Amino acid sequence: MKFPPRVAVALAALSIPLAAYAAAGQDRDEPRAEAQTFRPKVSEVEARRVALVVAHGQIVETEYEKEDGGWRWSFDISENGRIHEIGVDAMTGKVVEDSWEAPGSAD
Repeated sequence: MKFPPRVAVALAALSIPLAAYAAAGQDRDEPRAEAQTFRPKVSEVEARRVALVVAHGQIVETEYEKEDGGWRWSFDISENGRIHEIGVDAMTGKVVEDSWEAPGSAD
């Protein structure tokens, strides 16, 4: 099929941003897909127990994430009006992060 020159130029101009958008979407979904294929040796329940031994409060957020090259369970625990961040290695069950979130922090 042959398009008039103006239509062909318009179609070409639209295809570049659409291709970039599609490629960006693939990158964004890649960690999620990888997390679905990686099976932790330490369950979320076991990791919660470990985290609550370190931080005595209520878990307000849980994430399963890849950080610093390894998979871990990450817990934000509300403790005395502050957020205590505890990371538990998904393979070993060892605590790999034990830090306090800065007051007023969005993270």
